[in-house]
Amino acid sequence: MTAPTDHRYLQVARTLRKEIVDGIYPVGSQLPTEQQLCERFAVSRYTVREALRRLREDNLVSSRPRAGTLVVPRPAANSYAQDVVSINDLLAFAAGAQLTIESNAMVTVDDELAARTGLQAGSQWLAVRGCRQAEGSDAPVCTTELYINRAFAAVGRLLQRHSGPIFPLIEDLFGVSIVEVHQEMAAVTVTPQLAEALKVDAGSAALEMRRTYKTSDGEVAQVTLNTHPSSRYRHSMTMRRVKG
Repeated sequence: MTAPTDHRYLQVARTLRKEIVDGIYPVGSQLPTEQQLCERFAVSRYTVREALRRLREDNLVSSRPRAGTLVVPRPAANSYAQDVVSINDLLAFAAGAQLTIESNAMVTVDDELAARTGLQAGSQWLAVRGCRQAEGSDAPVCTTELYINRAFAAVGRLLQRHSGPIFPLIEDLFGVSIVEVHQEMAAVTVTPQLAEALKVDAGSAALEMRRTYKTSDGEVAQVTLNTHPSSRYRHSMTMRRVKG
């Protein structure tokens, strides 16, 4: 998970984050002092402070002068997920459409998948594929492909019992925070394989929406591809002139 070019403070933050999530430092306990952490990891005080800043950004600890660094309860995932769902609504995401999972397995990214997802060819990701379908509808809203960082692949065993966004599971299981979601949309033609799943003609128009979810460490946690038939997608946006 740790690349040779990673900053040392990211490595320290990841180690401490895992120890907090694993209960080595339970909620209410104090982390070792900066000096103790410097000695443990053989790093400078600046490196330790940057690592602790990352943990604060992930809402895992709080620091006060002369009071040390305290492990704190994380905000409830449900309230955070609700904020994200409202953002997804603004972006015309298929909110409220249940995901039916058809496959769930580790894959090695080939050149074609790398071009579609932006992931590195040759890397391994948990691939979760299925369709989203609104209640009472005969045809899927879209096909969905989720590519989850192999470091977080343990969430795969929870997905059959889960509804809603996946990334709150990653946040809760691994103590990370998703701080950036980058979205791209592109016009594509429906492949024969997608045509069967979407119940449309092969070669017809569709919109492919790609979202890349990044943690506070700048690591890609998840990439999602939603492919919507053109006849079942509408994107609405209102813009207002700013006075001044």
